[in-house]
Amino acid sequence: MINLKNIIMTAAMTCAVATSTAQTKVIAHRGFWDCEGSAQNSITALVKAAEAGVYGSEFDVLITSDGVPVVNHDDDINGVIIEQSPYSSISSFTLSNGEILPTLQSYLEEGKKYPSTQLILEIKPHKSTENENRAVETIVNMVKSMGIENQVEYISFSMNICRQLVKKSPDSQIAYLMSDMSPVDVGKLGMTGIDYHYKAFDKYPEWISEAQNEGMTVNVWTVNNLDVMKKLIDLKADYITTDKPLEALELVKK
Repeated sequence: MINLKNIIMTAAMTCAVATSTAQTKVIAHRGFWDCEGSAQNSITALVKAAEAGVYGSEFDVLITSDGVPVVNHDDDINGVIIEQSPYSSISSFTLSNGEILPTLQSYLEEGKKYPSTQLILEIKPHKSTENENRAVETIVNMVKSMGIENQVEYISFSMNICRQLVKKSPDSQIAYLMSDMSPVDVGKLGMTGIDYHYKAFDKYPEWISEAQNEGMTVNVWTVNNLDVMKKLIDLKADYITTDKPLEALELVKK
């Protein structure tokens, strides 16, 4: 007689082993920006990341007061607070490489041309819960309307944003960034991964295997030291986010 319980347990163990032994993948932090003609969070950085052959390109998003999501790391640009200002007040601002500040729409349209490159979309904490909720709603609807749900993965430092993403896009990959909760506790809230600063794993190296045993992914940011990269590769982290994607790719190959 077939023992269904044994089959299920064997399958779960096989899955856990496969997860823990998978090759570490590389994510370009704010795109591949540390090269000629590029800039952080620029569309050029996205294209160069795709051309480099990384797993994914990470970028940051905030929403303007009139509901336009833009790609920018800081909550302001040229001293203008993004979430408190209409898009028209920042639409002509340029990045260090001369590119116009990208809207999320333009960024995703370019990213869609590179379907083998995951788009690691960080929704930044906003000054109010209302603005965070509005940002999640707008961004998730945009991603769905473009048919790229499987190409976009979400990350955030804001637990409210993560919870909203779980509600609005429950089938998406969603990882928490704050580094202050165990993988088990994050998983209980419906998130699929942790995305923690590398120093968190100096204190809790067991969190990598604990997360993977729960079926969660582990990303580590922002790792630019080659010795730290090697250590995390040896610990079987699923992803490394770095400003040095070419060096990280070379280490992973070795």
